[in-house]
Order: sequence, then C-alpha cells, then structure tokens
Amino acid sequence: MAHNVLNRYLFEDLSVRGELVQLDDAFQQIISSKEYPAPLKNLLGELLVSTTLLTATLKFEGSITMQLQGDGPVSLAVINGDNDQKVRGIARWEGKIESNATIHDMMGKGYLVITIEPKKGERYQGIVALEGNNLAEILEGYFANSEQLKTRLWIRTGEHEGKPQAAGMLIQVMPDGKGGEEDFEHLEQLTDTVKNDELFTLQANDLLYRLYNQEKVRLYQPQPVAFHCGCSREKSGAAIVTLGHAEVDNILDEIGSVSLHCDYCGTTYSFDQTQVAELFNQTNSGDNTLH
Repeated sequence: MAHNVLNRYLFEDLSVRGELVQLDDAFQQIISSKEYPAPLKNLLGELLVSTTLLTATLKFEGSITMQLQGDGPVSLAVINGDNDQKVRGIARWEGKIESNATIHDMMGKGYLVITIEPKKGERYQGIVALEGNNLAEILEGYFANSEQLKTRLWIRTGEHEGKPQAAGMLIQVMPDGKGGEEDFEHLEQLTDTVKNDELFTLQANDLLYRLYNQEKVRLYQPQPVAFHCGCSREKSGAAIVTLGHAEVDNILDEIGSVSLHCDYCGTTYSFDQTQVAELFNQTNSGDNTLH
C-alpha cells in the first residue's frame, strides 16, 4: 500500500507528463485538529491533493497556498505546501453543513486564491472563480485560462480500512508543443477508469501499469509528503512580545497567563508571569533564545 507519497511520470512517446499523489497520515493529521463535518473533511482532502499536485510543478524553492473563501457556512479552507512537500491546512465554518453538501453549498459566493511564493523572486497570486461542479473542474479551468496547457485532474477522498484517505492524479500536455490532442484524449479515457481503491492502495508501478500498460511510461523517484506545522514555543514567545508590555500585563492580571493556540496542529503554548518577564528581558537584551 502506498503512503504519503508523490510520484511524477512521463509518457515518453506522447509528450504528456503525469503526477500521482496518495495520502493517508498527512491528510489525517490535518483534519485531526478540529471536529470537521464530513463534507468539509473531504473538501480539505481535495485541496490537499490539489496543492500537492501543483507544488510538484514548481521549478524553484518556494510554496503554494490554495485558499477557498466564501460567504457560505465555510468562510475559509486553506492548504499550504512547499517544494519539499511539507503540508498543512485548516478550515473555518459556522452552522450546520449537510452531509451531501457540495463545494458551492459550503462556500456560497466564493473564489479560489492560488498564491505562489518563491524563496527568491516575486510572489504571484491568481484569483479563480468557482466555475465547475467540483474542485478538479475549477482547477482545470484555471490551467486552461492561465497556463494554456491542457490539464486534467482526478481527485478522490474516502476511507480505506476505516481511515480517511485522499489521492489524485494529474496529466498535462508538455509545453514543448509536441503533445497531440488525440494523444491527450486517449490518456484521459484511460485515466477515467481509475477506481478509488486503486488510487488508495496500489503502488505507483502497479497502478500506472494497470492504466497505461500499452504506453511507454517513465516513472521518477517518489517524493515523500508529510504534515509540517512550523509552529514553536519560540515563535509564540516572539508573537507575545509584539503585543507590547501593556496589553500582555492586562492579560496576565486577568487570567494569570498568556496562551497562543495553533489552529494548524492544535498545540497551545502557555506562558506564566515569570516566563513572560523573561521574554521581554531577552528582547530588551537582544537575546532571542528561549529557555
């Protein structure tokens, strides 16, 4: 069984590239921080798969953030991933979400923001209308309009052996201009036959052979995908200092400690009066080491 891995592959005779991502633990850690309604869990899984597939297209060190915003019950759903395939995400909602809710039911009037942030170079942001029946169709429209590259995505969420799973595939015409439309349509038809159980359980070699056994496919080295929050006690302490002495003292007087909660992983960092005093002393002395 494949776990938390991204595979890139290439159809050597057809000038089309592909990606396959299969996630269990990484997905489960993201949805474990809150009691998400089932449709929202699935939407986060779809965003996670999509973000991972998009980060695989990066030719530089950096990150991609995919953020759904709307005026429906779900005000925000966001996944962030980088070129090392470290991922995290969260969603915010209010009220009841029906068990059969679609992306449009959850988001209402909304849009998708795709932010690409290279470590070196300019930040890019694209705003995408929610035109399509699901996230895959919305992203296919984005690629058609912004990249001018024929692209198809297959995104699946569900359960295997009682645990949440998320997986997906992407095929895209190479930008060398050699990929024919008939070749791409042929590969689309083959990929359309993929079943959830195959996506969730088969190793990349087995799955690609089952789908494309008549084609010449080059499979590259897999890349692991892992949940990574990035929060720390040090960062929380630095954030507390930015509030200023007066505001922090008011909080201490009221409840006796200052706490910061990380929505991404569910960790809470608490500082009592002595620890807060040490934070400010370290800042004043220029020592940023937290003991």
